[in-house]
Amino acid sequence: MAAQFGRRLRKGAATTAVAALAVAALSASQGPGAITDDHGRQSTGADLGLGTGDTGDGGTATGNGRYFTDLPPLQSPNPAPTTGSDTPAATGAAEAGIPATVLAAYKQAEASLHESKPTCNLPWQLLAAIGKVESGQARGGRVDANGTTLSPILGPVLNGYGFANIKDTDNGAYDGDSTFDRAVGPMQFIPSTWEWAGRDGNGDGKKDPNNIYDAALAAGHYLCRFDHDMAVQAQMNAAILSYNNSTAYLNTVLSWLEYYRKGTHEVPDGTGSLPSHNSDEPTSPSPSPTEPSSPSSPGPSSPAPKPTPPATPTPPATQPPTTPPTSTPTPTETVDHLTNVGAGKLTATAGDTFAQKIAVRTDDKADKAVAKVRVRFTIVGDTDATFTGGESVATLVTNGLGVATAPALVAGEKTGDFTVRVTVVGRVMAGLDYTASVTARQADALARTADTALTCVPGGEFADQVEVKATYKGAVAGKVAATATLVKSADDAGENDKGPYFKDADGKPVRTLGALTTDADGLLKLPKLYADDTTGTFLLRVTTTGGATLTVELTVAAAPATATPSASPTASPTAS
Repeated sequence: MAAQFGRRLRKGAATTAVAALAVAALSASQGPGAITDDHGRQSTGADLGLGTGDTGDGGTATGNGRYFTDLPPLQSPNPAPTTGSDTPAATGAAEAGIPATVLAAYKQAEASLHESKPTCNLPWQLLAAIGKVESGQARGGRVDANGTTLSPILGPVLNGYGFANIKDTDNGAYDGDSTFDRAVGPMQFIPSTWEWAGRDGNGDGKKDPNNIYDAALAAGHYLCRFDHDMAVQAQMNAAILSYNNSTAYLNTVLSWLEYYRKGTHEVPDGTGSLPSHNSDEPTSPSPSPTEPSSPSSPGPSSPAPKPTPPATPTPPATQPPTTPPTSTPTPTETVDHLTNVGAGKLTATAGDTFAQKIAVRTDDKADKAVAKVRVRFTIVGDTDATFTGGESVATLVTNGLGVATAPALVAGEKTGDFTVRVTVVGRVMAGLDYTASVTARQADALARTADTALTCVPGGEFADQVEVKATYKGAVAGKVAATATLVKSADDAGENDKGPYFKDADGKPVRTLGALTTDADGLLKLPKLYADDTTGTFLLRVTTTGGATLTVELTVAAAPATATPSASPTASPTAS
């Protein structure tokens, strides 16, 4: 299969010049939402105002690497059978076939995102379209039973020649290259993005970019971050451009999305249709047999040996040199330190959004701001706080003033301190830490929801359960922690050892209940109360986080005696 793959690619290179012209026209016409300017020319992501401010490392998930430019046939495939139907799988054009395991991974990722991020409205066909463009559906479905590719799929060396310049961030752990990064796996994640975006899609306890289940789920979360809604075309376009910031790429993906939406069919693993043209395919010379002109090298896990630069002035397009073509330092290389640009004390109540956003500036040694630098914000510590959209990591690019502002922080339910660490991606230097605190939800007032007297006979049970409502500054105080205790007296908050009591799970008497929480409406209904043989007036005290306190009287008294009617007097005999 690998040999056939290479032959197809070499054969396709001969027609690249014609294909390149066709791609621009067909991409613009076939894809829904395809984008051109007023003169029919394609625009860049920046021209569209979509930018790269919320994108991954290198501005994108893939580092703007190589991708397949093949377009779907103009004739639509046969519709796929309805889910749950007994109808056999539809058949049709080879391009409409998706390998079984790869197709299962896309659909499983869609189902998972439907549960975790329902407002994203992610269609599995979008993952299939990206998978087609990035790796030809994992090289036609060359995966094992667990979904892992039979051999690594590696993109070109990102050394600044024709692609982004991204120095090694993983010490070669994912891509086998300890000098520069390379995109990895069927969805072509660069290592620095996979480090935070990776997911375990097949439940084996690992996050492997070479596994289609893991990669498809990670791609879905990547597209859906920052509350992107795939049902809104502009937001879908922005999400796709964050994967690879090229409008030609966007239109190619949209073309396959539309094609797959019209119908697909399942094919056996390893038999999928292979693409034959890629985005950087030269017209001359033809690709080397040892380096297929594809987005992903089908060779062993370690990268191909670095070639010796040829004697001719122009390096071959398929064998880029391993050093950047210029010695001019990149913006990242000029950064000396990070500067806080306004964030003060970060505090929020559980469940609320932090009022302040973290903003940093990348400065050089002369304290001059440096623009176009990738900055990573990472939430560290035992916390369930996230950035808007549910992610714990956000990577942004500094603007023209050298400033990057993190998405808003959203406090979870765990209280206490945590850290937001800011680092420069691709640079070993001191980071900048921010301490954020989450305080517990509070109530400042408690009131009973009923005013009936609470009474009971010795050895009996109270007819009514105690229900209270918590408020904070007049508003409902939901999910507030509370404690209920039968106290000794109004002045002694110690637990009473006699009188009314609650029952635990084993039916034993308890006079203190902790770990209580008001519901979303601020209501708290206590369990039933029981009385021992002691009579008198007793006190139940309910307290909440924030200092709200309510004391309720409980009365235990014998039932009033029932009056017994007296007998009628017997008439005395009359004296004779």
